[in-house]
Amino acid sequence: MHAFKTIFGQDKPNAPMLSLSRVEFHAFGKLLSDISDAPPLHMTMRYTLDAALRQRALDLGATDLSGNAFHSFGSENSVQLKDGPIRADIVIAADGVHSPVARCLFGQAFDHATIGFALEVELDDVQNMETVRIDLGAAKWGYGWQFPKTTGTTVGLGGLLARNNDLKSSLARYLQELKHAQACEVKGQFLPFGSFRGKPGHKNILLAGDAAGLVDPITGEGIAYALKSGEYAARSALWALERAQPKAAFSRYLYMLRPIHHNIRTASLLRRLLFSENFQPTFVKGMQSSKVLRDRYLQLISGQTDYGPLLRQVIWRLPHHGAQFIGLG
Repeated sequence: MHAFKTIFGQDKPNAPMLSLSRVEFHAFGKLLSDISDAPPLHMTMRYTLDAALRQRALDLGATDLSGNAFHSFGSENSVQLKDGPIRADIVIAADGVHSPVARCLFGQAFDHATIGFALEVELDDVQNMETVRIDLGAAKWGYGWQFPKTTGTTVGLGGLLARNNDLKSSLARYLQELKHAQACEVKGQFLPFGSFRGKPGHKNILLAGDAAGLVDPITGEGIAYALKSGEYAARSALWALERAQPKAAFSRYLYMLRPIHHNIRTASLLRRLLFSENFQPTFVKGMQSSKVLRDRYLQLISGQTDYGPLLRQVIWRLPHHGAQFIGLG
């Protein structure tokens, strides 16, 4: 909620939400910690969050073109939609991992060699409704999750698609491990798992959120980056329009994205370390014994810090391997 508050000036969106402070953290089949006083983690359903953000935009004067899909770019200042063209001096495309705008600009929405994939189920099961559970390694180069929500429990797992050729079986095993019944409906989604676009747009066209590949390469979380990149895109657009230079919006936007890109690169380095078999025992031992390391991780997932402090803590605890690891970067 930190990103939401800094952008919108209020603590939470107007959506049903469950705030939890208990986290059970596992890695590679071992319990690392069971923390009851974690920084609050806020759980909501995506469709209610999206509806709240959409309504806020409409209340501020936005025009609703839902269902009028993007088709192509027309003349210099127009966009061709399904129902006809509209004028657009600057386009901000927050159209997801399958981004039609990214395909139009670059030929494909994402890199199939580096893409991630996630599966999840929504359960009416209300056991462990007060505990967030995270399982690093439940999928290869990925993790599993159990997130209580106001309507039940979301259980899922995700990882690099190239390293997981049977995620459905992995999800079935994970549900069994958590003592949940196999759900009938399984939802799947591609995740641009840390493979962000170095060029998220062109001139007066800006890609935000998943369309720009702005997803955490360890957790797969993308909402905070979507909110921040949306803010940066809007500020860049206003900056360019104030100067009557709409084609300057992209260079401004790319400059503003630098902290996000740096954090994703740092997380990608940490991911290589965490999922290296040589380092896993040391990481597990460190998380079990070090309150500082656990606190850094909790601060990270609650949005209070970035990956830099966590990576430094991990490498500091690997004196025999740290230099070797850094040399691999």
